[in-house]
Amino acid sequence: MIRLNDIIDQIHSYLPDADTALVEKAYIYSAKVHAGQMRLSGEPYLSHPLAVAFILAQLKLDMASIAAGLLHDTVEDTLATSDEIEGLFGKDVSQIVDGVTKISQIEFQSKIHKQAENIRKMILAMSKDIRVLLVKLADRLHNMRTLQFQKEYKQVKIARETLDIYAPLASRLGIDWIKRELEDLAFSYIYPEEYEDLKRQVEERLGKRKAYVEEVKELLSRKMADYGLSCRVLGRPKHLYSIFRKMKRRNVGLDEIYDLIAFRIILNTAKECYEALGIVHALWKPVPGRFKDYISLPKANMYQSLHTTVIGPYGERMEIQIRTEEMDRIASEGIAAHWLYKEGKILSKEQAKKFDWLNQLMEWQKELEDPREFLESVRMDLFPNEVYVLTPNGEIKEFPSGATPIDFAYAIHTEVGHHCAGAKVNGRMVPLKYQLQNGDVVEIITSKHHVPSRDWLKIAKTSRARARIRQWIKSEERDKSLALGRDLLARELRKYRIDFNEFMKEGAEEVARSFSFRTVEDMLIAVGYGKISTSQISRKFLKPEQLKETRESQLERNLKKGEALRQQGILIHGHNDIMIHLGRCCTPVPGDEVVGYITRGRGVTVHRRDCPNIMNLDPERQVEVNWATEEGGTYPVKLIVKTTDQKGMLAAVSNAISAAEANILEAKVTTLPDHSASFTFMAEVNDSKHLRRVFTGIRKVEGVMRVDRGSIV
Repeated sequence: MIRLNDIIDQIHSYLPDADTALVEKAYIYSAKVHAGQMRLSGEPYLSHPLAVAFILAQLKLDMASIAAGLLHDTVEDTLATSDEIEGLFGKDVSQIVDGVTKISQIEFQSKIHKQAENIRKMILAMSKDIRVLLVKLADRLHNMRTLQFQKEYKQVKIARETLDIYAPLASRLGIDWIKRELEDLAFSYIYPEEYEDLKRQVEERLGKRKAYVEEVKELLSRKMADYGLSCRVLGRPKHLYSIFRKMKRRNVGLDEIYDLIAFRIILNTAKECYEALGIVHALWKPVPGRFKDYISLPKANMYQSLHTTVIGPYGERMEIQIRTEEMDRIASEGIAAHWLYKEGKILSKEQAKKFDWLNQLMEWQKELEDPREFLESVRMDLFPNEVYVLTPNGEIKEFPSGATPIDFAYAIHTEVGHHCAGAKVNGRMVPLKYQLQNGDVVEIITSKHHVPSRDWLKIAKTSRARARIRQWIKSEERDKSLALGRDLLARELRKYRIDFNEFMKEGAEEVARSFSFRTVEDMLIAVGYGKISTSQISRKFLKPEQLKETRESQLERNLKKGEALRQQGILIHGHNDIMIHLGRCCTPVPGDEVVGYITRGRGVTVHRRDCPNIMNLDPERQVEVNWATEEGGTYPVKLIVKTTDQKGMLAAVSNAISAAEANILEAKVTTLPDHSASFTFMAEVNDSKHLRRVFTGIRKVEGVMRVDRGSIV
């Protein structure tokens, strides 16, 4: 167990004259409020804050950070309050502790909501003071070191969150040793069998290669000395999770991973690094495409180094990293290497620019309401595979590997992204799905007539671009759904001889409240989306006697009126002056093959030849009928459309019907247990050719599974 003296000694190793009174006071307070509490391991709870504080001292942080490490669980797990912490230890310490404290007093819809909100809170706090994240990383590291005392399902859950969120954050901060340890610990819990097997294989292989490692180190040292370069040469194995990830990515076994050991040459100046690179390439043949210059183009976390892969002794590939002593320190300590102790600041303005990704995290937590979408965005953009491209003015922009011109356009400005019509890369036109490469010079071509499409979501890689595209699509769908909802409700109200504007003035707000909508507009949008039907609204608005008086719907009147007007549309062979009805079981339209059936007291009912009902009727009462050649008039049809159950489907299908120039008389929505939806439309068409055009339009809508004709009764 770590003791207070261990922490004090560690502080004095990098700040010999430091006043540690604040840390000692925090230790006494933490010991008092945590008294009697135990960890699952059986140790006193105080062992945890002491371990966290020691890790922060290893990061060479200031007194406020280390004090916050000792106090980080006091507000969450004891009777201590934020006001009390601020009064005793100051605002700096209090804000760090508050930023690390989980949101535990609020009830959330689900665990995913709670996880997302805790991440949001941490991001908000760390954007104000990065020390919040450093304390959180130290806390997570010690919890991972003692994870064996948790239940198995919790071990996997915590390890997965560590791998998805905290290890990438450590990488973004450039703290390589914490990132490596978090990844390997998480790996051991998520894939325990693979971890143990790989650990055994790597240890066996490294044991056999000690002589090889020493030979390479000695040869490199001698060659550098021959050219007057003073250096240190290290040879260390890559950590297990990075090996495992490479095996999965390449779909190969350990025997086909040739660069288990990375050799590192550490010199005094950047100029010497490039000289050493020339010596290495003269000594061994470099592997094409495996050289990276992170000195001239540093990573976002300030990492600088030259990386090259060569065919070394005995024809084996090996990776060599070349950097200065200062670069090596930054590669290990990351942001902590830039701590300005005396001034109590974290970063200078120039150094802070290297952490623009914090601003991106801030944007995500403001814009993305859906917790799964938010967590996906955090995971996606934290992973550190970067591509560096340039604007025509020479400004460097950083993107994740696989990013496209659409990502570049949205990085410039939202409006540039929304109206992106094309892109030039290195002076040549490229498709929008082109994947940006290091050093590309990118120019975006815009047009006010171009707008985002759903297809862009398939090729955009950055969370900023995807969030903006989704935002635009949702806004467009909202507008379309609002217009459709207004139209559908106006049609419904006309059945009862009620003007839509009258409804909006007299009862709309009360009806919206009865359905728990904040505004009338939200209710109309819900109608357009198909979440609520117009008949539900009319039942809320109308009095029972009004509903009773209007039993004969507008649809019924349209059918009766249409039947009288369409007599001239049917020719009956051998009969004149006979009343004609169109069968409401199959709703024939001009162009369908039809047959007449003589019905007592009702004249002739016209059915489609494939109507199931006509097959069961007396064949002797069937008469031959044909459509007249005259054109004009419209005919009602019932359309049954099955789709996936998702937002905007009613609006999309309705737009497809309208685009085919068919008039919608009525629309109803039913959601089904298999996560699909069934839409029933009454529409008017001119003939069967027109109906086929409507069917074709509907089938083109993404998410539509099938379209059928139905009977009106």
